[in-house]
Amino acid sequence: MTTETVPSKSNGGIADLKKMFGGGTSSLRQFGILFSLIAIIVVFQIWTNGTTLSPQNLINVVSQQSYILILAIGMVMVIILGHIDLSVGSVAAFVGIIVAKSMDDWQVPWPVAIGIGLVVGALVGAWQGFWVAYVGVPAFIVTLAGMLIFRGGNQWIGQSTTTPVPPEYSFIGSGYLPELPIAVNFNVLTMLLGLIGVGWVFYNEYRLRRQQQRIGVEPAPLWVSGVKVVLLSAAILWAAWLFATGRPGTSFPISGVILLVLVVVYSFITNRTVFGRHIYAVGGNRMAAALSGVKDRRVDFLVMMNMSILAAVAGMIYVGRATASGPQDGNGWELDAIAAVFIGGAAVSGGIGTVIGSIIGGLVMAFLNNGLQLIGAGADAISITKGLVLLLAVAIDVISKRRGGPSIIGLFMRNFGGKDSGDKDTKAALPETVPAVAPTSVSNESSLPADLPRQ
Repeated sequence: MTTETVPSKSNGGIADLKKMFGGGTSSLRQFGILFSLIAIIVVFQIWTNGTTLSPQNLINVVSQQSYILILAIGMVMVIILGHIDLSVGSVAAFVGIIVAKSMDDWQVPWPVAIGIGLVVGALVGAWQGFWVAYVGVPAFIVTLAGMLIFRGGNQWIGQSTTTPVPPEYSFIGSGYLPELPIAVNFNVLTMLLGLIGVGWVFYNEYRLRRQQQRIGVEPAPLWVSGVKVVLLSAAILWAAWLFATGRPGTSFPISGVILLVLVVVYSFITNRTVFGRHIYAVGGNRMAAALSGVKDRRVDFLVMMNMSILAAVAGMIYVGRATASGPQDGNGWELDAIAAVFIGGAAVSGGIGTVIGSIIGGLVMAFLNNGLQLIGAGADAISITKGLVLLLAVAIDVISKRRGGPSIIGLFMRNFGGKDSGDKDTKAALPETVPAVAPTSVSNESSLPADLPRQ
């Protein structure tokens, strides 16, 4: 007797609404970080009588936090691998003073100076990646040394003084999308950027439904997808309108455009490429990844190198915004980037995290810091509040897993294209040719068997 398996049908109601937030496999609590961001914005919007979501304040938040969010993009990849990078602030300052000096003292054109900055960042990353990947020194120690070395390098090259940069270079840190010769009361390019975002939302939802149908998973009802797309599109267009209708001469910041491009590029790399799968595989289970043929040393090297390149980008943007490079640039940036990544859902043990989640975590800190400043809170209150938020964000997930429940952060990340911990997702992160390997918790190469060939 043959039993035919019939795909389960949706029960409608709440079950259908859940699919709006993860294809029917999640619940609202898995999106606590995103909802926390919305709640923070709403609370401070009311508390400040509408100042939080005013066009000029939003422009300020993006301009002030773009370089931290850029650092968070690289830091999440480092943390997924189970490492940490304490040198990013010093590397940013080191690159910033070299770029400023090259333009001010050596009369190098600003596009060439940017190229020099990227090369210096790559060399710094290669130096640190060599010690981590091929010598085996823990990344914490390597980057702690780098923090001291490159901070000293900044002060030595700049003689502990500020070095100005030309106005044309400052555009990358303090400029805005230009106005077009069209008689309208908003910035056309900013609204065009919003329309591109709406197009991405439509395409992403269409691609998701096609993928679900291809693998035999019942997609959400069409009305659920429609509501999701409409809500996201409305939010994007509203934000674009706020940026486009700010004070005359302002619009969406150029630093924000750079940030958006990097988010798209690195989301694609981490979610859609072999290298991205290797990062999650090594971070989730280094031994299994090595046994499957993943060159874990190369992954470590490239991720550390990439982090320093992004630190160079962040440093150059900050120098452009400040119109000068100084000896105190980059102080504390590494802590803000690390906080953004952990609040955004990365796991301390590695293997979990996404670029989008880290950006949301960074925005949580940004709007929390901005809102407290708007209501007149002192620096002490701001520091204490940010520390408590970071502690609670990680503690909630740890307590949930200790009690035997699902990892809230892990479930949340799964719906943003990340990898959760555990046997199933660790295997899924490996290439298709990976042999079945019993998962074990391995955090570094020193735990590999002596007879295992190093990659």
